[in-house]
Order: sequence, then C-alpha cells, then structure tokens
Amino acid sequence: MICNETMRLLDAYVDNELDLRGALEVEEHIARCPACGAEEKSLRELQVSARANLTRYPMPTGFEARMRAALHAEEAQAPTEPPPVQAVRKPRRAWRWAALAPAAAAAAVLVVAMPRLLQQPSETSVADAVVAAHVRSLLANHLTDVASSDQHTVKPWFQGKLDYSVSVTDFAAEGFPLVGGRLDYVEDTPAAALVYKRAQHVVNLFVWPSKRAGDEPVQRVTRRGYNAYCWARNGMHYWAVSDLNEADLAKFVELVRGNR
Repeated sequence: MICNETMRLLDAYVDNELDLRGALEVEEHIARCPACGAEEKSLRELQVSARANLTRYPMPTGFEARMRAALHAEEAQAPTEPPPVQAVRKPRRAWRWAALAPAAAAAAVLVVAMPRLLQQPSETSVADAVVAAHVRSLLANHLTDVASSDQHTVKPWFQGKLDYSVSVTDFAAEGFPLVGGRLDYVEDTPAAALVYKRAQHVVNLFVWPSKRAGDEPVQRVTRRGYNAYCWARNGMHYWAVSDLNEADLAKFVELVRGNR
C-alpha cells in the first residue's frame, strides 16, 4: 500500500469503518511510514479532542413531535388528483412550505437517527478493536514503547502521557513476566497496553477509563482465533487478549483482578 492510498483511507481507518483486511494493510503501512504514522496520530488526537471539548446541545422539547405533525398535516392536505390547468395558483405561504418540505423531512430523519449515531460503541466493536490492536502490536514490531520487567519503571512512564493512573504488577513468579508497556487507542480513547509473556505467547492487557457506570463481571469472547477476557472495576475497563489457551489466560485474568 502506497502513501496516497493510505492517506485516502486514514479517516475511515480512524473511525473503524474499514474491513479487517483493509485495517491491517493500513496498520502495516503506518507502522513503517513516519509521515503516514504522524498523520494517523494527528487524526486520533483531533478525534479525542473533539469528543472531549465540543458542546452537544439537547434537542428542544417537542421538536420531533412538531416536525412529524407538520409533515403529516402537509400530506393530509395534498390533493389526490392533479389540479386542472385553470386552477388558481397556490398562495405564496403554501408554496414556501412545499419548497421547504424536503429539508424538513431530512431534519426529521436526522432527529430520529441522531441517538443511534451518538450511542456508545457496542461490546462487539470494542472486541474487534482490541484484538486488532493486539495483532497490530505483533505485526508492526511495536510491542512496547517502554521495554522493562520492572513495574516501577513501566508505571512512571505512563505518567504525563495519560490523564489517569495505571496499576502495573509483574507476575513473573506466577509465570507471566512483565515485558513493558505502550500507548494505544481503544474506543477513541488513549489506552495503556501492559505487555506480558507466557512462554512464547504475548498477552496484551488494555486498560482505559470505563464509559459506563458501575463494575462489570468478567466476560470471555473469541475473535479470529484469539481469546479475550473483559471486565470493569473501579471506573476502569480491562481487556486481556492473547493466543494463549483459555485456561492459562483465565489464570492471568484472576491474577490481575486479585491485584486491583
């Protein structure tokens, strides 16, 4: 994939609108192209800033009902047969409404669709995103930004890069040594990715602030041959992803949950 094609797809890539193959091709290119990688980072920063700072105004009370009533009234008044040639010309007021009716109809559709457009990403889309991030870290040879088995080195590295604190624990004694950490993006939010290993298998533990209220129990999902466990606790969302077998990854999850 060349730069021109990547630049054309970057907006769709950042918005998670590409299919899996297209997303992986873009990820592979931006991993080895500094210019495209910088553009992708800039788009994500703009996206995060817009979501955090732009003001959303609530729809006026009764607006949708008034719009629907006006459209229904116009439909009810429409003639069932074409008027004769000698018919008197419509009053100017009616002509103006007829001219504005298409725009009003479009506005009504937008009112109905807007809540769906603004709703939070589904658990399925988040699962696809974290698994794609896991695969990206393996394919792009960008497993860590800070490579260290010392939790007292990895934890401070995230300070100043994230606006929340990340708990870091080395589980080497239990067979899951800490390898390091890196920054990633999930749900259009900067996320901490803590990297562990089990023999030759990589485990990515993604951590970012939860967008939902309350804790959530552990759930297991599979995507493209990868196992993943997710849960929420104390305002944070966790996803553990690996090609480890279910039993070993479940053991890792219990270790993490026992330390948080």
